[in-house]
Amino acid sequence: MRTDNSPTHSIVVGYLLWLVGFLGAHRFYYGRQISGTIYFFTLGLLFIGWIVDLFLIPKMNEEADIRFNDGAIDFNVAWLLLAFVGLLGIHRMYMGKWLTGLLYLCTAGLFGIGWIYDLWTLNDQISLINGRRDQDDGR
Repeated sequence: MRTDNSPTHSIVVGYLLWLVGFLGAHRFYYGRQISGTIYFFTLGLLFIGWIVDLFLIPKMNEEADIRFNDGAIDFNVAWLLLAFVGLLGIHRMYMGKWLTGLLYLCTAGLFGIGWIYDLWTLNDQISLINGRRDQDDGR
């Protein structure tokens, strides 16, 4: 966990992903994989949960800022890349994972399965990379 107060997630990106949130995008962004998956299969709990989340996003944003490690890899950039061009692997290349990024590019995100995996794990992947870089920098 971080010791400073720098934000990792943006409320603007949260609301942008909320626009397609009936598919769970904003919930995955804030590290809520189980409810994101439920939203994905139920169209945001038949759009009711999606509308309720309009008011819950500020709290989810605050909790995500506490939970994940800030660093060189920006969560917002990685998530926007995953959400809009994830099948091309650009988000993986951005994180320095060139081999899997190129593999995603050639296989449409390993036929979509890798893209789903990244929905579940992207926050932890970034937080881990940022934590390692902090250790390398002597923080």
